Amino acid sequence: MSFTRRLALSAAAVLTLSASSVAWAQAPIVIKFSHVVAADTPKGKAAEHFAKKAAELTKGRVKVEVYANSTLYKDKEEMEALQLGAVQMLAPSLAKFGPLGVKEFEVFDLPFIFSSYESLHQVTNGASGKMLLSKLEPKGIRGLAYWDNGFKSFSLNAPIKAPADLKGKKMRIQSSKVLEEQMRALGSLPQVMAFSEVYQALQTGVVDGTENPISNLYTQKMHEVQKNLTLTEHGYLGYAVIVNKKFWDGLPADIRGQLEQAMAQSTTYANAIAKVENDTALAAVEKSGKTTIYKPTPAERLAFKKALVPVHQKMESRIGKDVIQSIYKDAGFSPDKL
Repeated sequence: MSFTRRLALSAAAVLTLSASSVAWAQAPIVIKFSHVVAADTPKGKAAEHFAKKAAELTKGRVKVEVYANSTLYKDKEEMEALQLGAVQMLAPSLAKFGPLGVKEFEVFDLPFIFSSYESLHQVTNGASGKMLLSKLEPKGIRGLAYWDNGFKSFSLNAPIKAPADLKGKKMRIQSSKVLEEQMRALGSLPQVMAFSEVYQALQTGVVDGTENPISNLYTQKMHEVQKNLTLTEHGYLGYAVIVNKKFWDGLPADIRGQLEQAMAQSTTYANAIAKVENDTALAAVEKSGKTTIYKPTPAERLAFKKALVPVHQKMESRIGKDVIQSIYKDAGFSPDKL
């Protein structure tokens, strides 16, 4: 039986919501929350926090089952699973919405567009962020919140001090046209690959390097197979917490309100711990002694900016110039002032 067929059968069972209020009271509503990173990452901890808050605020009427580390669905499967209703909730990285057809989300992949968490949150907490989430509705998806992970840095089995050091290197990326163009701007060879497969690919030399927030690098043990890490912090990796729209709209109004409250509290928690978790992971990578950590000088970081910011203009026809300009305004970014 095909994967899609299995999902469809599972979805048919999951989305059958009883019209009887007695049925709601007799058994908790189960929300399967699937994600692809480790349980001890910022996203993993935030998902568990949401499960706890959902149970508390609904007084046990909702049970959130969290499936971490691709145990339920892998990168390439989870979005289809959500749309078909085989799983109710995901927190995919923002790059995942481009392949879904909502290319505007790829604005988050543009290198160096956010200078800090503060500039980022001007977008995710503002009108631009809400506008982007609304574009998921025609896909049968309701966007609930943005969760931070952190800023990405490059790793490799060779020193990285200049853009030229990445030339010819096979670099793993998520499926994103922006990230493909970013790697090509550096002369690298972009390799699209599921997150769960990256460690082995690094270990066997299928790919040479990665770009990751440090918490992902550490919790997936990639630092064990990467000798060098340069803190470029060139790009942002964040998530949108999403839910199957049909499932969400079919929930009793009071429960939906309680879950929205749980999500708001969990978002505050998620974004508060993201930087702390990445700083802690960086210290752990350094302590391991397996990876040399390099912090680029201002001049070296500027060289990366000059190499990568032209990607913004190249992506205008894909993302939309108006969307990019809206993000520039909210984030306080100007490509002319590097």
